[in-house]
Amino acid sequence: MNWKESYTKVFLKQLDQSINDLNLRSYMAEWWQNPRSKTTGGMRLTEEGFRMMSEDLEISFFEVPYAPDMTMTTQIIIWLDNFIDCPYYLGKRSISVTDDKKALELHMFSGDIKKYGISKALARQEEKND
Repeated sequence: MNWKESYTKVFLKQLDQSINDLNLRSYMAEWWQNPRSKTTGGMRLTEEGFRMMSEDLEISFFEVPYAPDMTMTTQIIIWLDNFIDCPYYLGKRSISVTDDKKALELHMFSGDIKKYGISKALARQEEKND
């Protein structure tokens, strides 16, 4: 199932917009960082998608500040894309997620997204080896 497409349809309905193929393609490209279909993850929002969800639809986000010494790298962004399964937005100083459990997980790593990604990658690898 393509969660981004499902979310986009719900958002369009809430905004009283037509849910046709043209609108769907257009808004998916506008609201999602990567509008392509993925079976897991890929829920990163663009700045416009984040604004629409938080302001227009008044959806609650949980903000988790990054660790003070953390540097955002391409590898971290890829990990997040694979392991965060709810809509999220990467800001300059924090990540904002719509899932309170995911926010708690990130807080448990003190906002160190690199450690979070490594931990999730290792856990997934162990599951494959079992």
